[in-house]
Amino acid sequence: MVPLFVHRGGNPSVPLPRSNIVALVILLACAGSGVWWFVATNSPLPAIALCALGIVLMQSPKVAQQWERAIVLRLGRFIGLQGPGLFWIIPFADRVDSWIDQRTITTTFAAEQTLTSDTVPVNVDAVLFWMVHDAQKAALEVQDYEQAVSWGAQTALRDIIGRTALTELLRGRERIESELQTLIDARSNPWGITVQSVEMRDVVIPSALQDAMSREAQAAREKAARIILGEAEMEIAHSFEEAAKAYQNNPTALHLRAMNMLYEGLKEKGALMLIPSSAVESMGMGGLMGAAALQQQQLTGGDGKKIE
Repeated sequence: MVPLFVHRGGNPSVPLPRSNIVALVILLACAGSGVWWFVATNSPLPAIALCALGIVLMQSPKVAQQWERAIVLRLGRFIGLQGPGLFWIIPFADRVDSWIDQRTITTTFAAEQTLTSDTVPVNVDAVLFWMVHDAQKAALEVQDYEQAVSWGAQTALRDIIGRTALTELLRGRERIESELQTLIDARSNPWGITVQSVEMRDVVIPSALQDAMSREAQAAREKAARIILGEAEMEIAHSFEEAAKAYQNNPTALHLRAMNMLYEGLKEKGALMLIPSSAVESMGMGGLMGAAALQQQQLTGGDGKKIE
């Protein structure tokens, strides 16, 4: 049996074996007829002729898978696309130059040590999802469409990185992916190829720059925390101002507040309270503190801590 080969794209340098059950049946039928003729006539010439005929005829049937299209050339001239399924060609005059896979294909590509517009070297990895929508153009307009798409995607990525700042590259991935898809699609459309999507997997920056950006982010967060703390202090001061206005003309409320403060401070055994002398005079906390201290001494059996 003569081996059959298939390759993806237009470069037949690495052929892959392709099975064809119809060609095998034709070869076996011709070989069987030759053996039967040899047994019947005891003449080897008809048997040899039938085997040779089988080898020739087995070149005619071809089978393309559902997702494939076969590029058929007749004496070097393109005559049409065939497939999917079984089709026939003229042996020695026709040949299948390539088998075009029309499923979605994924291609990884990268740009290493590429300078951004603000002269920062970065490594970017991306994945390209594309498919062949016109098998004739993919076979006739470019020698190896898979390699052409890969190189086109890589050069487009380098082009976009070169005119994009590092901050935009890290934060605006969706915009860059859309722009990259448009650029690659424009380059590959003349080859019968459509780009479905582009996804950036990783952006690697120098370790020294990573440390600097980390410190910058930490400083920004500390600044934001201090601003929030200052705003909280302002709100607290405003609340105290409003409370002071409420207590100014209401001594009863002020004394009740003082009693509540003492209770909160002395309800724990051995509590120590530091109170300004002005508060003792203005809020009348002297008598309250004495009464509270006496009560605590009675509860603790005379071992209470000193209250100041």
